[in-house]
This record gives sequence, structure tokens and C-alpha cells, in this order.
Amino acid sequence: MRSAAGEREAVAGWEVAGPSWRGRTAGVSLAGFRDRGTGPVDLPVIPHPALTFVVEFGDGPLVVGDAAGREQRGSLVAGLAPGAMRMRGENITCVEVRLSPLVAHAVLGVRPAELERTVAAPDDLWGRNAARLRQQLGEAPSWEDRFTVTDAFLSRHSGTGPPVDPEVVRAWSRILVSRGRVRVDELAAEVGWSRRRLWSRFRSQIGLSPKRAATLVRFRHAAQRLLAGGSAADVATECGYADQSHLHREFVAFTGVTPSTLAGDPSLTADNIAWAEHDVDETRRPPPPDSSHRSPRKQG
Repeated sequence: MRSAAGEREAVAGWEVAGPSWRGRTAGVSLAGFRDRGTGPVDLPVIPHPALTFVVEFGDGPLVVGDAAGREQRGSLVAGLAPGAMRMRGENITCVEVRLSPLVAHAVLGVRPAELERTVAAPDDLWGRNAARLRQQLGEAPSWEDRFTVTDAFLSRHSGTGPPVDPEVVRAWSRILVSRGRVRVDELAAEVGWSRRRLWSRFRSQIGLSPKRAATLVRFRHAAQRLLAGGSAADVATECGYADQSHLHREFVAFTGVTPSTLAGDPSLTADNIAWAEHDVDETRRPPPPDSSHRSPRKQG
């Protein structure tokens, strides 16, 4: 179970934390990570159906790179399904923000399609304010304070942005609920659009085509099941893959590693723990505390 803010859980060399309250911005989730290992980190990045904003404020470097050799050092903003990437570094400490593509435009100021398969620097979106956030996180005395600072930052910088079409919202929700096991023609029929119109509107507002989005959601569920201890054969059947070879191909395409390699790396279980509760009970959490009325806490 994911640890609440102010409580830490050590998972294969990682300290994992999360807020005990619901943030001000719908569709936004937060988690904190601190490297407690004894050597350098070198792990595959596991894609998920959300855009990612990582604020790194530790002593060591955080480097995310792709197979072509392109790298982003330090804090980053990543679009949906950026391709097979690896995270490297040492003494990493960061707050990770996950944003639903339904709210990403309002929060980031750019359409998800503009960040498709790319990793950018937060300075490109927020200028000096991004560096100021990194400094504030480094000075914050606890994880709870860091989450409050990050939540306030996102709330301040969230714009109005054009709303996502109700039909696109419905199609995206259907993909999530079905865990990616839904056909595009079924989605088009459900929302009352032609297949071509759904593809065009969904692609421009979500950042991926409906089929690619469904593939990503299915992969993410399969990765979670593998990291929870499921066998590749069982996961392939449960998640709707044609066979284990199909599962293998998608894992290599999304992460650059095989299902058995991913399942055998205990460091990656921190990812499952950090986000375990974000799909449940989100509406039941109380609002974040008002940082202006809180006394200092011990260093987190």
C-alpha cells in the first residue's frame, strides 16, 4: 500500500511517499521518490496513460534518455508513450506528477499532441518559475510540504484551455475502464461519431490515436500485473494479448526490455506502490492542507 505523506516505505532501494489528501486540480496525481540504493540507478521507464512532470531536487543527477541517444537531464515533462527510455542517476530525489490528458492542456499550457513521444524541460513551459519550484522543494522540510508546494504551483499555473469534447472524454474513459480492451469502431458507435472523426478529434486532444491509447492502457495494466507477481502466460491471457509473443513484442516496444526482465527487477515495484491508490478513492480524500497555517515539520 502506498505510504501517506510523512510516512515512508522502503521498496528495493527506494523511499516512496504520497499525499494523504486530494489535490486542487482534478486529473492530477502526485508521488515522491528518493533513491536509497548503494549504487547508480539504471532502470527502464514504464509508460503509463498520463503525461508526466518530474521535479528533481536531489544531490545527484537524473538523466532520462532514449535509444537514439537523446537525453534530458534534471527535471522533465514527458508526453504520452515517449518510447523505450531509461532513467539513470544516483542519489535521485524527486516529486513526480501525473496528469490525465483530459486536463494536461489546462495545466501545462500545451496540447498533449505537442508533447507526443517527447521529453521536454519544464523551463520551456514555465521559465524561471520551474527553477523556483525546484528550489522550494529542496528547502521543504517534509514530503507533505513538498506535495503542498507542488499542488499550489500547479493550481497557480493552470489556465483555462479549450475543453475536451464530451465524446472524447467518454471514449477515453471507456478505454480506461476496459483496460484497453475495446475496439475503435465500438468507441465510435458509442459516442455517435464516424471512425474518422473520432480518430481526428481524439488524436488532436489526447495526443494519441484511440487505438494507440488503448494499446498503452492495456500494456500498463499488463505491466502492473507482472510487477505484482503474475506470470507472463497468465498476464497475456488476462489482458487480451493474442499470445506470449504478442505480449513480449509490446513490452520491448514500450520499454526496451522483455516481460521477464521487467518482472525480475525489484526496483520497479516502487512504481506500482507509488500509484496503487490513484484509481480508487480519489474523491474521498480531503483537500490539501493550507501551507500558510502549518507549523514546520521534521525533515522528510
